[in-house]
Amino acid sequence: MSRPILTTASGIPVADNQNSLTAGPRGPVLLQDFHLLEKLQHFNRERIPERVVHAKGSAAFGTFTVTQDITKYTRAKLFERVGKQTPVFLRFSTVGGEKGSADTERDPRGFAVKFYTEEGNWDVAGNNTPVFFIKDPGKFPDFIHTQKRDPQTNLKSPAMMWDFWSLSPESLHQVTILFSDRGTPDGYRFMHGFGSHTFSFVNAGGERFWVKFHFKSRQGIRNLSAADAVRIAGEDPDYAQRDLFNAIVAGDFPQWRVCVQVMPEREAEAWSRRTGWNPFDVTKVWPHKDYPLVEVGVLELNRNPQNYFAEVEQAAFSPANVVPGIGLSPDRMLQGRVFAYHDAHLYRVGTNYQHLPVNRPQCPYHTNQRDGAMRFDGNGGGSPHYEPSSIAGTPVAAPQYREPPLAISGDADRYDHRDGDDPYTQAGDLFRLMSRDEQERLTDNIAGAMRTVPSSIVERQLRHFAAADPRYGAAVARKLGVAQPSAVTEAAGA
Repeated sequence: MSRPILTTASGIPVADNQNSLTAGPRGPVLLQDFHLLEKLQHFNRERIPERVVHAKGSAAFGTFTVTQDITKYTRAKLFERVGKQTPVFLRFSTVGGEKGSADTERDPRGFAVKFYTEEGNWDVAGNNTPVFFIKDPGKFPDFIHTQKRDPQTNLKSPAMMWDFWSLSPESLHQVTILFSDRGTPDGYRFMHGFGSHTFSFVNAGGERFWVKFHFKSRQGIRNLSAADAVRIAGEDPDYAQRDLFNAIVAGDFPQWRVCVQVMPEREAEAWSRRTGWNPFDVTKVWPHKDYPLVEVGVLELNRNPQNYFAEVEQAAFSPANVVPGIGLSPDRMLQGRVFAYHDAHLYRVGTNYQHLPVNRPQCPYHTNQRDGAMRFDGNGGGSPHYEPSSIAGTPVAAPQYREPPLAISGDADRYDHRDGDDPYTQAGDLFRLMSRDEQERLTDNIAGAMRTVPSSIVERQLRHFAAADPRYGAAVARKLGVAQPSAVTEAAGA
């Protein structure tokens, strides 16, 4: 049976719904990709008033203290000397559930940090995993739809989830993490955090370094068994919120060791040729043997919010918030989030959300933005709101903060983000890194989640597991009571 052509909301046929328009196969996403922008803008407006994702969250204030000198990598002032402290605000969250969902559901955990620096707010809007399910922002609304509710039944649908994952083999690495022990952390204090994406540092000499951010829990790692996670969801759905709040009240302040992996810009192409991996692919990690962790400092949470709505519900984070000495990268998902997060906050919280106390910079700031709903400061008084201006005292741009140029090449096109990709090696490496008991729990969790999924989807997904490691696929197949799959050499259904 013929299928209708996918179009935009204006009826314009969509030629490619899998790949965003980029400048070259690894270049940045282009603003002219109107289909991508429409998808992201509509997606941001699908729910009111709670967040579309990361709706259930907890947060606290604290400090970041520099413990090691990294000024050879970055000119960012918050790192300028050992011992320097910067106020922070950290929001944890589940990702897929609604605001009233349980804290112990199997789900990634948001790990979003706002650093109130002297040169503006720097946000690391990350997760408790170093990778993500997809690598192109155009797929994000579709992916999240599969994690939400079926439009007819209004129920969560394992069939939707596994259908999408089985047709998106790049998700296998994150799926393996999600159904491992790490998929149900024991509260928020006993898990790591990651920036996940590749970002950049620029030093005083104008050199660029690609970086990944890691937040290593000083409390150690603790996870809940699948049975305990389900039990606690019924007994205390606010388990993680309660644990974090009470620990801070008791003076048991949680801490994370902040580290970075650093890749000189000039090494990126050679590393990519040697490994076959794109350093800007958020579904991949950089092996620590290639780029070991470099310690930066310690993050401590030591003060609870006074009002949840004002300081947690209205908190807004955006990967676009980078300060001088810290920058972005050609990571496709990061490029999409730079647009989407700010746009979501404009809709969910309001035009002037950045002026709310929890979001406001703690340093002087000067913009030409005026008016808008619920403007609650002096609205700039009588000062000019344009630039260039010859009037004394008006703010001007500061060219000393320019980043070095980023070399890009290639024709603008919708490049297949799976072209030449290997979605299996790192997922297989993770499986082989697990103990036998951990592998058993992983495959138990997956089999339990797939029992109601149609056989055609199960068969397709099993081939991905087998491609990562034959024992991986065989274990899930055995527990589902189906034939063992054969490995695939390319993405099934891609």
